[in-house]
Amino acid sequence: MTTNPEFTNVAEDLEWRGALFDATPGAAHALATEKIRCYNGFDPTASSLHIGNLVAIMGLVRLQQYGHTPIALVGGGTGMIGDPSGRSNERTLMSVAEIDDNVEAIRLQLEPFLDFKAKSNPARMVNNADWLRTTELLPFLRDVGKHFTVNTMMGRDSVKDRFGRDNGISFTEFSYQLLQAYDFLTLFERDHVGFQAGGSDQWGNILGGVDLIRRIHGADSAGRPRAHGIAYPLVVDSNGEKFGKSIGGAPTLDPGQTSPYKLYQYFLNVSDADAVPYVKLFTLLNQVQIGGLAEAVTAEPQKREAQKTLAEEVTRTVHGQGGLNQALKITQAFFGGDISALTADEMEDVLEGSSMAEVSRNQLSGDGIRFSELAVNAGAGKSGGDVRRTIEQGGMYLNGEQISDAGRMVSTEDLVEGRLLVIRRGRKNYSLVKLAD
Repeated sequence: MTTNPEFTNVAEDLEWRGALFDATPGAAHALATEKIRCYNGFDPTASSLHIGNLVAIMGLVRLQQYGHTPIALVGGGTGMIGDPSGRSNERTLMSVAEIDDNVEAIRLQLEPFLDFKAKSNPARMVNNADWLRTTELLPFLRDVGKHFTVNTMMGRDSVKDRFGRDNGISFTEFSYQLLQAYDFLTLFERDHVGFQAGGSDQWGNILGGVDLIRRIHGADSAGRPRAHGIAYPLVVDSNGEKFGKSIGGAPTLDPGQTSPYKLYQYFLNVSDADAVPYVKLFTLLNQVQIGGLAEAVTAEPQKREAQKTLAEEVTRTVHGQGGLNQALKITQAFFGGDISALTADEMEDVLEGSSMAEVSRNQLSGDGIRFSELAVNAGAGKSGGDVRRTIEQGGMYLNGEQISDAGRMVSTEDLVEGRLLVIRRGRKNYSLVKLAD
């Protein structure tokens, strides 16, 4: 990996990108003068990471880019408890089997980002189930619990926010911060991991781990802290909306849940005000490249160069060049008006949530059904007369083919891969017609 040539260390790079919310005293100096090992935890209470996790993931990527060793900790142990941060109510506890399945899924989602075969600083993945599921309660309370005061634990934002609610917080979730601190202590003692990174909502928990290591191991021979923490900011868009929630929900990093096209479109549609900040956060482009995009946004915003670059970079990283090529092909097909080369899956993926109707095989058998009737049933016209007038104006299409006759019969032979039809009215109004089961 090559570093950003404008910076001498990762702390400077993170600062310029707006990716550094806070750091413990001495952390920046250590990042500039040492080769450190840093871990970031990922919660397996869902089967997929989402794009909100990209801030932390790219933090690990940048650490590796500057020669540090990134460690992704997947919480197969803490996932049995659930992190109360950012939640207004208690989590539903998951089975061990569900958590283990999610751990493996998340492992696969992280692999495109980190280099696990680097010669000098290969990335690593660890699962805290390896130690938490076998930790005995009484030794844990004696060796770890005694270093935490209830006063401090109650002051954590993740806990304090729940006190004012009727359902409160259980002792189970209240104890989560001890487990996260114990993770840091375990990695420090076992693997010489001296840094923990996380989102700003984790800052209190990160400091808890730093303090636990200090209490047990003290300072080093030069009187410096043995452990450090860095936190990434909560990313919001130009309207103050939490990143990932403002444009139709948060896409995931699982190709089975969020297709390359949907991921590409999500980033392609961010506002001009958000495009350059997001390029800084979510890509490895350097100052010169990003400076050019900032100029393009100002000079020719209609070309959306920053958005296109952002969408291409993220989609390529998550889905590979093949996934990006697919996203570009689908985008060109739908916005260019010719979808005839797309597969049924690609058509259905794009039109999920659009106007949709079903047609039976009997309706399509024999001569089939008139296009005007089908279009009305699919919501592509208010009436047969409305459809005819649009056809006369050259504005109706079936599977990419322009329709010239409202009486054209639509039969099973028109089905794309034997299961669906796509009607377009005008340039952008699509309706999906599926063959009923």
